[in-house]
Amino acid sequence: MPPRKLLTVRQRRLGSELRRLREHAGLTLAQAAARLGADRTTISNTESGRFGVSSQRVRAWADHYKCPETAYVDALAAMAGERVRGWWEHYRGELVNDALDLAELEYHAAGIRSVQVMYMPGLLQTEDYARSVFAETVPPPSPTRQRRLLSHRLQRRDLLDRRDSPACTFLIHEAALRMTYGSPVVARGQLAHLLRESERANVTIRVIPFAAGGFPFASSSAHYVYGIVPQLDTVQVDTATGSAFLDAETSLSNWRAALDRTEERSLDPESSRDFIRGIAQSMEA
Repeated sequence: MPPRKLLTVRQRRLGSELRRLREHAGLTLAQAAARLGADRTTISNTESGRFGVSSQRVRAWADHYKCPETAYVDALAAMAGERVRGWWEHYRGELVNDALDLAELEYHAAGIRSVQVMYMPGLLQTEDYARSVFAETVPPPSPTRQRRLLSHRLQRRDLLDRRDSPACTFLIHEAALRMTYGSPVVARGQLAHLLRESERANVTIRVIPFAAGGFPFASSSAHYVYGIVPQLDTVQVDTATGSAFLDAETSLSNWRAALDRTEERSLDPESSRDFIRGIAQSMEA
């Protein structure tokens, strides 16, 4: 089969999980090839994500590797069998791959927990707020590119309207609530939108006030995306040049602990709504 020209984070993840299966079985590539009746190059290319793999083959490899975790194998087989051409693919070649990979992760998420320090969460941004944020990009985007960025950002929000929408918890720092993008009118509209979204059954918004003090990874905004099984969780961390996608067991464990501690220091949902209302009222003065 011809190798893929472009790999998504999800395709690379399936390959890396197959490699972990083999390594946990204590097999080298040569040993796995002999056991599976395949050549080393095919296994290597599949583990790197360059070659696709069928659900049937995933199950066969997992069986040969003696993996005892049925739910995990089922999840990998489901990933291999995906034939979804998501809405984000319409932006391929126009927007950076990180943005498309994040949209794909959200689409398949079993749950999402996000911490935002200086911006509103992308899934909760109004059109005017998002437009104002993109206007601050250096160098500034062309009008055409800004429209595509904005279209992609707004389409991500449709996730919250799905019947099977994942439960989402957003930890938003007070700095993000008070930062004005665009104008006071835009800021007030964004805060009003947060209050409306907080009434959704699948959305929890908790404010981290300045009074809460420090918290882990305070300089980073992050998106913890829960997989169907814990082994398939992913953390997306904002960087100065784009995004980093982390799935190493240690990284996941550290981020879960950091988010737990941050959530403990945040206000409860009802107190958070009162806090947001207070900031909105102060902007009207």
